[in-house]
Amino acid sequence: MASKKKPVQPPSGGNRRDSLRKQRLAEQEAARRRTVVVRVGIAVVVAAVVIGVVAGIALTMSSQKQQPTATATVQTTATAPSAVDASGAILLGDPSAATTLTVYTDFICPYCGEFDRTNASVISSSLASGKVKMQVYPLNFLDDASLGTKYSTRAANAFATVANSDPDHALAFYQALFENEPDENTSGLTDQQIADLATKAGVPADVVASFTDQTFVPWVDEMTTNALTSISGTPTILIDGKAFEGDPYHAGPLEEALKAAEKG
Repeated sequence: MASKKKPVQPPSGGNRRDSLRKQRLAEQEAARRRTVVVRVGIAVVVAAVVIGVVAGIALTMSSQKQQPTATATVQTTATAPSAVDASGAILLGDPSAATTLTVYTDFICPYCGEFDRTNASVISSSLASGKVKMQVYPLNFLDDASLGTKYSTRAANAFATVANSDPDHALAFYQALFENEPDENTSGLTDQQIADLATKAGVPADVVASFTDQTFVPWVDEMTTNALTSISGTPTILIDGKAFEGDPYHAGPLEEALKAAEKG
């Protein structure tokens, strides 16, 4: 006679409770891990956003165009070009012109180049009319932006040399330097390239040959040191001694301001 199999007994109540408890613990642990992952992900995203915002602010601050402010007269003890006026600036145009446009500039400053290229024709015509004269302070504070070649100094010295010996072509050479302005953090134009620009602007060969004498380097150095105690950046633009409040990087505002100054 076959023996009867004992029926399988369901888990006791205690065993069921243990099983459910372990299941709940496992689910809670899995949920905790998911929460940690989510929180870490959120933290990473937030950190990235913060870094991006900070970097954006820093980029904006580092590339922000300097606004011109009124400045004091710059005087130096070094030998200056003969074209320097009583204020210490190189003077272009008719000294008797009623309106004075003053520009503090550096020949590798990108905003200076943008200003000059935008307003070159207005400046040229204003000076040619005899109603406006231009004071130029060529600075070299951005020498470190030319990979050790001191481009700002070399260009400023060349411009000062032309202003001293051939003032009739000084404006054309000044504008040629900005029309062919090198980028910051490059070696800048070579001495030969600077000389070629001067020659194309009509500067005589003997004047061009004297660029390498660096006659006015001490003057540029001293003027820059003095000027930077009173200006906040370049280009600094004044009309009759007052800060130009218009947009210097788009055509129109400078011309309007000069015409308004001419009318008094």
